Amino acid sequence: MSDTEEPAGTPSEEEDFGDSRTYDPDFKGPVANRSCTDVLCCMIFLLCIIGYIVLGLVAWVHGDPRRAAYPTDSQGHFCGQKGTPNENKTILFYFNLLRCTSPSVMLNLQCPTTQICVSKCPQRFLTYVEMQLLYTKDKSYWEDYRQFCKTTAKPAKSLTQLLLDDDCPTAIFPSKPFLQRCFPDFSTKNGTLTIGSRMVFQDGNGKTRSVIELRDAANGINKLLDAKSLGLKVFEDYATTWYWILIGLTIAMFLSWIFLILLRFIAGCLFWVFMIGVIGIIGYGIWYCYQEYIKLQEHPSSVLTIYDIGIQTSISLYFQLKQTWFTFMIILCIIEVTVILMLIFLRNRIRVAIILLKEGSKAIGYIPSTLVYPALTFILLSICICYWVVTAVFLATSGVPVYKVIAPEGHCIHENQTCDPEIFNTTEIAKACPGALCSFAFYGGKSLYHQYIPTFHVYNLFVFLWLINFVIALGQCALAGAFATYYWAMKKPDDIPRYPLFTSFGRAIRYHTGSLAFGSLIIALIQMFKIILEYLDHRLKRTQNTLSKFLQCCLRCCFWCLENAIKFLNRNAYIMIAIYGRNFCRSAKDAFNLLMRNVLKVAVTDEVTYFVLFLGKILVAGSIGVLAFLFFTQRLPVIAQGPTSLNYYWVPLLTVIFGSYLIAHGFFSVYAMCVETIFICFLEDLERHDGSPARPYYVSQPLLKIFQEENLQTKKQ
Repeated sequence: MSDTEEPAGTPSEEEDFGDSRTYDPDFKGPVANRSCTDVLCCMIFLLCIIGYIVLGLVAWVHGDPRRAAYPTDSQGHFCGQKGTPNENKTILFYFNLLRCTSPSVMLNLQCPTTQICVSKCPQRFLTYVEMQLLYTKDKSYWEDYRQFCKTTAKPAKSLTQLLLDDDCPTAIFPSKPFLQRCFPDFSTKNGTLTIGSRMVFQDGNGKTRSVIELRDAANGINKLLDAKSLGLKVFEDYATTWYWILIGLTIAMFLSWIFLILLRFIAGCLFWVFMIGVIGIIGYGIWYCYQEYIKLQEHPSSVLTIYDIGIQTSISLYFQLKQTWFTFMIILCIIEVTVILMLIFLRNRIRVAIILLKEGSKAIGYIPSTLVYPALTFILLSICICYWVVTAVFLATSGVPVYKVIAPEGHCIHENQTCDPEIFNTTEIAKACPGALCSFAFYGGKSLYHQYIPTFHVYNLFVFLWLINFVIALGQCALAGAFATYYWAMKKPDDIPRYPLFTSFGRAIRYHTGSLAFGSLIIALIQMFKIILEYLDHRLKRTQNTLSKFLQCCLRCCFWCLENAIKFLNRNAYIMIAIYGRNFCRSAKDAFNLLMRNVLKVAVTDEVTYFVLFLGKILVAGSIGVLAFLFFTQRLPVIAQGPTSLNYYWVPLLTVIFGSYLIAHGFFSVYAMCVETIFICFLEDLERHDGSPARPYYVSQPLLKIFQEENLQTKKQ
């Protein structure tokens, strides 16, 4: 051992964490002669994929996505579906909208009133009794009113018989279509909420109702449609801004590429660019939030808007509150101070990270194909996500119409029981619960397939998580093999074989699919438990006490720590798999022991390098985000005119920011994997060699020197 080399570990450490590597003159990097590993897990993984494909095909046969796109009447028929009697009736009409204030609305996810498909919404106030009086003079009143009745309705029924047969609404009022449903046509007059210039109206049952009651009923339905409303408006914004979003993401891609190229030549200078840029972007955010807070404090809004009516989603209302901007400002201030403190305390170790980044830049420069690999990962991930979404939609729309008893007042012992609308009025349920309806509830069935649809949803989600993590693991293993080939080449680039990334990818697929599936299965199980925990928290939110909330927070924290710890161990295990070709458990054990034998060196680097790369990701996403914000809020008219008809400017803005971060993460993750692979190979190099002419180091001298200096400083501390 040379005088400049630090010992790999103390005797006690070696006893606990295995023996150090020994010199092997035949070892020249990733082992070429290897065999298949974790075959059992590979077979299980392939069977799950086959089952996943079969599930998708079965769901495609039984499902119908139109059921999620079209509104459905009380008989389970689509409004506006071609080839049916409702082809020209695209709007859903509620007989008695006032019943939608019933508590059963949120319990049963249905408004307890008859719903039919119509071609247009009512344009005036008219009760059924008034229509009968006018019908004797002018039959056109019935022709206008019957549009909102069932096809079997007649104009000569008494009000009692009408309520019993439920053929027509007792009253209609001015409405307009919203989300393919007839909603009251609210307006404001001198700051007062009205409908058709009225503040009160007759409900057809001899009662006078106020507009406020009608608004509350509309809000009851709005709770069910709020997500769909938001989805449609978001879709409109995407349709308007998709071109600009692609331009922003393309700029983010080129900016990431430029940063990666510059890292090879001016890593130290570029770090200062990262640091100043991130601090400046966060500072701009603080300044803007402060300006919005002051503006709202000086000019508070007190005008009645449609948000007060409650028909539309109220998300944008939060941006009109000064408390929102004050909260954003405080959060950004905390982030700013945290970044500055981390830079101050980690200033010495950042030097090591910069040297590692320079070494990684050389490796990427010799293997430029690694910069293209994130595109392949993105394509594979997109395929997995699309297949999961499509399968979930087809599963959710599988089955035949299922009808359930819905009581307007919510007081019926037969409520939520299945029923047959054809014979419902002749059954004992209709007699026991006057006013109860047999309404369409959802699509389902009693076959074996329909009974296991919830289980299929869980299977769909689990295999999706498994596939996503497998694709990520495959990329990490392929990149690790390519960068390990670079490190263990004595004369660079002469000793680097041709197409190292392609060779490493082929080895990973051919020999180590089972090992990669094993590691990704562990992550998928942890993520599945986290999702189940969140689901239970959502379902039991109203019944929780302080202790249960505290325990759930602890569980979330524990699962988060466990997931990140396993991801860290998996990455290093994949590096060992790429180098030695052993199974997952053996590779994970070897990686863990190697890191623990060199725990001081691990403490010096790793997370510090990730922090520097994280600053780069934030700078890319933040820079594009600021430009997108100025563009979508019409603050850059000199450069280009942004879209002026957006429902929510934050929809394309957040898409650009999140997409830019993912693109930057994809490119910088290549650097992260490169640095981690070089670091693992460096630790192996120190254990195998001593720096003598007979056993020279493969590591570059600047990297070796900086590690030895940092180790000495760490030991002194």
